[in-house]
Amino acid sequence: MAERGTVTRALLGIVRTGVDDRRLAELICTACVDGLDVDGASVSLLTARTSRLTLWATDPVAEQLEELQFTLNEGACVEAALSGHPVLVPDLHHRTEVVRWPLFAAAVAEQTPVRALFALPLQWGAVNLGVLDLYRTSPGGLSEVQWRDALAATDTAALMMLGQRTEPDGDCDGWLDHVIGHRAEVHQATGMVLVQLGVSATDALARLRGYAFVKQRLLIDVARDVVARRLVFTEDMP
Repeated sequence: MAERGTVTRALLGIVRTGVDDRRLAELICTACVDGLDVDGASVSLLTARTSRLTLWATDPVAEQLEELQFTLNEGACVEAALSGHPVLVPDLHHRTEVVRWPLFAAAVAEQTPVRALFALPLQWGAVNLGVLDLYRTSPGGLSEVQWRDALAATDTAALMMLGQRTEPDGDCDGWLDHVIGHRAEVHQATGMVLVQLGVSATDALARLRGYAFVKQRLLIDVARDVVARRLVFTEDMP
């Protein structure tokens, strides 16, 4: 069981180490896994209204959760990003969550061992930077002490990320400058589908997501097929 403030103290110790963006995200996730009753963590950053960049995931399950939510456009992380409020799910198999996110809940149950999920916005004032996702393979919520520590830790992490981009001597080649990050293929594919179908960028991305869902594939894999011209969208496609 974590002591009160364990994660926050660990993050405050990172501030003086002068790490880059991805290393900072790695240390934030690691501190949460070490200090809270969770099995994995990830940090995703908001890069546009319809896009998020996964900056770091502690393990393949955490990465899969991010990809599923990005593909299906629903889930705790998506809701936290849109609302700016924490989304706490003690049991993803509970009927309430199945109704809340039917596609995501079904995919998680089928493809991962995850039972509990906690999505905490990385927000400082009016600036919403992204979301810290924490998962556990057994159901149950965070204790009161852990909950307070997690909230304080997200405030600290958000301030650290803002500082990372505003330090006079900092490296400017960071996450705020890479608007599309490692999901460049998704954005490129969206533009290609936009031209193929004559629709808006939002509708093009929705068509990509719909196709990925029908074919039971990840969005990034469908996007790569579009970019490589192995897949061309037409009006009669799902």
